[in-house]
Amino acid sequence: MTIESNYQWLFRRSPALIVLLNEEGFFVDASDSWLKRFGYGREEITNMRPQDLATKEVAKIITEEYLPMLRRTGRLQGVPVDLVTRGGERVDCLATAIVDRTDEGDYLRTVAVYTELGLQARLEQHYRGLYRATPALLHTVDSHGRIIHVSDRWLQTLGYRREDVLGRSITDFMGPETRLTLGGGKLEDVIAHGELENEPRTYVAKSGEVLEVVVSATADRDPSGAVVALLVASTNVTARNRAERQLRAAFEENARLRAELERERDYLREEVQVSMNYGRIIGESPPLKKMLARIEAVAQTSASVLIEGESGVGKELVAHAIHARSPRSQGPLVKVNCASIPHELFESEFFGHVKGAFTGAVRDRVGRFELADGGTIFLDEVGEIPLDLQSKLLRVLQESEYERVGDDRTHSVDVRVIAATNRDLEQAVAEGKFREDLFYRLSVFPIEVPPLRERGDDVLQIASHFLERTCQEFGHRPLTLSKQQAVLLKRYQWPGNIRELKNVIERAVILSRGKVLRLDLAMSDILNSAAVTETNEPEGAARLMTEAELFDLERKNTLLALERAQWRVSGPDGAAKLLGVKPTTLADRMKKLKLRKPAVGSPRPVPERRRPA
Repeated sequence: MTIESNYQWLFRRSPALIVLLNEEGFFVDASDSWLKRFGYGREEITNMRPQDLATKEVAKIITEEYLPMLRRTGRLQGVPVDLVTRGGERVDCLATAIVDRTDEGDYLRTVAVYTELGLQARLEQHYRGLYRATPALLHTVDSHGRIIHVSDRWLQTLGYRREDVLGRSITDFMGPETRLTLGGGKLEDVIAHGELENEPRTYVAKSGEVLEVVVSATADRDPSGAVVALLVASTNVTARNRAERQLRAAFEENARLRAELERERDYLREEVQVSMNYGRIIGESPPLKKMLARIEAVAQTSASVLIEGESGVGKELVAHAIHARSPRSQGPLVKVNCASIPHELFESEFFGHVKGAFTGAVRDRVGRFELADGGTIFLDEVGEIPLDLQSKLLRVLQESEYERVGDDRTHSVDVRVIAATNRDLEQAVAEGKFREDLFYRLSVFPIEVPPLRERGDDVLQIASHFLERTCQEFGHRPLTLSKQQAVLLKRYQWPGNIRELKNVIERAVILSRGKVLRLDLAMSDILNSAAVTETNEPEGAARLMTEAELFDLERKNTLLALERAQWRVSGPDGAAKLLGVKPTTLADRMKKLKLRKPAVGSPRPVPERRRPA
């Protein structure tokens, strides 16, 4: 008798209920004890499978659960089955199976051993039925993280069939981030620990949807305490987390909008408190009274106003005065500095944009016209608006309608327009640099703001006002103006107008240490030269200079500052910083004095003696 014959004899004579199955799952052989218990002949069973002998419910479990597990893991351990004998008796068993393969991995046979347990097996089967039918997301994994049981709700939620998941690693169904945290043997370490409490995980459904869950787990241990299986319960918190994120985003958006509104509020408050003259128009000169009369005449109307005048004369203050005296005084006054807006952002600044309208438009933005709805919009330096964009401004002035950038919805707006310019717009129209129709639309009622040099004693009133307020703001002791300083203030031409006067007073307050304002320190470019004494002045009296001499001195001093700054106007090392004036004031002064940066290799500009224009 050969060795194989001996093995076959031992197999068939074994008192255990043992069967051999082929790769298709059909019976190949069975022990005599198995044949006797179920009442079949050896030849009969070769066309039968275990599920053919099982009840309908168990046959489904064998097909959908046990066989996929066996194919993926190569074994089953104590799974409950009930088989029916030829005589119709139901036999409750636990089945243990193992797939036998060659060293090369080729399939040989499957060996299955049935242990008849009676009541225990029925209880096990009942437990499995309850497990599968529970409305909770349950799954059980072995010590290697392979799924051995799963509830129907788990399958429904993730969109899989039972045969798709049994025997597969639980990480196959996890999101990338979770899978990364459990890779490299970390999953086995988690299972060996045996307990989990509300741990966050992500699963990926068959549809691709990412589910956020929290999991808790308890362990099934062998007598030595080692974990043989981990029962895991999951709670789907996707909707809750999404709602929390939306709520958090809404709070953040509310906070952002609140901050934006606060910024806009501060902006409007700042605009109301005009720093140039602290909100007051001071003076009694005839040119100023003429201008104030025009303000009173137009304020109560809805007419567009064009304020004209040199840089620094207080055009913005005039706009505030018109708004404050108008029926719109309770509405906003919104300023737009047209010279400071990049060409590509003009439309967005005026009319706003919607999210995604262009690169960088990460959210909706309210334009200045919408912000000024019900009030007044002040277009400062309106002559700087590019010609190709003037038609869009003209439309909103004529029709009171506009569209945000990237939006096809038309918005209506009720805004009064006040514009200001230091350019000759009529000349710009003649040169084709400004639209004629827009010019006439803006200049319904023009107001000319007189320069400071034409306002006589107003300069002393304004200087005194600035001096008092600056001392208060800077916490400085009160200072007074001397008669000599008053004469100087009146004689100086003030090319930077009121803005320059304010800067000079503030600089003098900072430099003064006594009780009298040290105007000589703040206007050193005028005073630090040889004074000219008039013939009728007594000896020792302060010496005066003519206007032409003052003009030449100013030109020499400005040229010296430009050369020391290597013709840089602005910045920490610029000429404006050296002179203590704003870059815009210096630029205006250079135009007045006809100073231009010489070309490379050109001789230094020679100061020329001439009367000021």
